[in-house]
Amino acid sequence: MRPPRLTLRRAAIGLAILAVVGAGGGFIVAWSGLYNIAASSGHIRAVERFLRFGLTQSVDLRAPNGSPDLEDPDLIRLGAGHFYAGCAYCHGAPGTPISPVAAAMLPAPPSLVGARAAWTAGELFWIVKHGIKYTGMPAWPAASRDDEVWAMVAFLWALPGLDAVAYRRLAMGGVEIAPSSGRELALASSVTDAVGACARCHGAEDRPPPSARVPRLQGQPAEMLRAALEAYAAGTRHSGIMQLAVSGLSTADLRHLADYYARLPSPAPAEASAGQEAGASTAAGRHLAAEGRAVAGIPPCLSCHGPDASPLYPRLAGQSSAYLAAQLHAWKRGDKGSTALNAIMAPIAERLTPDDIAAVSTYFATLDPAGETGQRDAKTGRPQ
Repeated sequence: MRPPRLTLRRAAIGLAILAVVGAGGGFIVAWSGLYNIAASSGHIRAVERFLRFGLTQSVDLRAPNGSPDLEDPDLIRLGAGHFYAGCAYCHGAPGTPISPVAAAMLPAPPSLVGARAAWTAGELFWIVKHGIKYTGMPAWPAASRDDEVWAMVAFLWALPGLDAVAYRRLAMGGVEIAPSSGRELALASSVTDAVGACARCHGAEDRPPPSARVPRLQGQPAEMLRAALEAYAAGTRHSGIMQLAVSGLSTADLRHLADYYARLPSPAPAEASAGQEAGASTAAGRHLAAEGRAVAGIPPCLSCHGPDASPLYPRLAGQSSAYLAAQLHAWKRGDKGSTALNAIMAPIAERLTPDDIAAVSTYFATLDPAGETGQRDAKTGRPQ
């Protein structure tokens, strides 16, 4: 007797039966509790390989192509500061082993020294931004801040070339920690790792931030600083880096930080000579800052950001052009959150062209916060 001919209909029925049997078998295994879900026992090899295969295929399908300049030292420094505070506990770092608590997770967080060899830049970006389900790897706290995610990728790209000394220099941003006494360690009256030290990224006293992508806080209005810190803490101002930095701080802590930085003298601008080199671009930025462009609905920047403006708004003189441009582009994309300042700045940024952003950023970067005279004490460098 001739065997029945395989038709498309019969094949579909067969596949459907297999799917039902497979689903039923999976339900029985789950219902019976036969599969041991304990992290202490690990996965059987077949399950581990299957999960790894699915992970790599999923990431590869969704990862973007292209990246910014991952060798930008300011991008690397920004990523290093956040890695130290938010990632090293689980993943370890040069000279710092993975925490034994994190190492007992399933899967255990991998050392990221080899991440560059295992993944493309786009794949690392996707993992850092979105996290991975059922692994303990979280998504980036501010999903819209791709610029911050790329800073982390730039640091991971540089990580294989760092030893313990070079890593700590990048991560600490010039902050020096005095050795703690036994009493201080016992009473927790000192912070031995300075994870929460704002100065690692923002500088302090007369020392500017180590990265040009980070704002200078010295001499800014206390009211503005306090509002910004409170907005980060509330999640209404978006930044995966800053939302972590302020987590756990009380309202009084935020006020003390704002008052501390507001009392500090502003450092001299790092780009004082850029105006002469930029020429026409700086002149265009000066005009936009002082006069605006009424026909386009762009008000003069100095009306809100000049030295005598409301203490609710930041002073822009002396901030780096890289930081200012990045913030304006973020507002233009709608990435900055839902604060009152965002409601004002986002529509203005939308009307700025890329050339406008470059020009006005360069102009403000050349200004000395000490004023038009730029007079500073010869010994201390402080404004007179």
